[in-house]
Amino acid sequence: MDRLAIFIAVIGGSSIAGALVIAAFSLGYYGYWVIAACVIAGLVMAWPTGYLVARRIKREDPAWNERRNEPKPGLKR
Repeated sequence: MDRLAIFIAVIGGSSIAGALVIAAFSLGYYGYWVIAACVIAGLVMAWPTGYLVARRIKREDPAWNERRNEPKPGLKR
């Protein structure tokens, strides 16, 4: 897992957990167990989400060599 995927996983996990907490509160579920369940679900979904989004970003970047997982030589940004 590279730095981009880790960064996206941290941001995505907190966003997913926050959205789940808001949805649970909107449905009338209140309590510590609801918040804990939402946080655990956010943590579980954070890694795959970060990994898939990072792969998609790199796949669509014309200056990235996906097979070698590094920038293409000769292209300046």
